[in-house]
Amino acid sequence: MPASDPRIDTMHRRDVGIAWAFVIGLWFAILFVFWAVWDIAPSGPARTLLMVGGIVVLAFNTAAIMAMLAHYREDRDFMYGLDLKFLDELRNGRR
Repeated sequence: MPASDPRIDTMHRRDVGIAWAFVIGLWFAILFVFWAVWDIAPSGPARTLLMVGGIVVLAFNTAAIMAMLAHYREDRDFMYGLDLKFLDELRNGRR
């Protein structure tokens, strides 16, 4: 399968978009939790712990998704090419 297959570009773009949608969703979810529990947190130190924990979760998950996307970019022709090879074989075997 040639490396210039446009289906690889399409699949890669779709996966990158989905990954970023998950990152944005996580950020909104954490911000919502901050907003929802801020007034019911029992004390200032509890609020600080809530903020630090949320920031750590956001930082590590965002960095992990960015690293994953970098590896996808490096290996995309192999990964998606293999997927497409099996999808083509499956499609041709059913005819």
